[in-house]
Amino acid sequence: MAAMTADTAPSLTAGHNLAMKIPSHQFDATVRFYRDIIRLPHLGRHGDSEVFELGAMRLFLDPVPHLSQAEIWLDLETPDTDAAARYLEDSGIPRCDGVEELPHGFDGFWVVNPAGIVHLIDGTQTR
Repeated sequence: MAAMTADTAPSLTAGHNLAMKIPSHQFDATVRFYRDIIRLPHLGRHGDSEVFELGAMRLFLDPVPHLSQAEIWLDLETPDTDAAARYLEDSGIPRCDGVEELPHGFDGFWVVNPAGIVHLIDGTQTR
């Protein structure tokens, strides 16, 4: 198969979600920071996450027991996750689906950029 070029690469655009993975011992204070000090609109809970409105995005604060410092995870949307997976693999960016289990049937996968930032490649939001 021929390699994809910039002209044939699948669409990858900014998603609507930003996740902050937070060590459990810092979680409550971080929620209070965004809710009570910064006063972002609180959209409620989603599972273990607290969700805030951050402009046009949703900020998910996720408690993670084994972390020693917070991490930022980004969301990218694509209408074709299969093409995006091939393109990223051809570009030297392997999948890393082991970082977090996705719900059964979810149309997406994980990659990590060269600086170590996790990205969800999400095909569910564009449909």
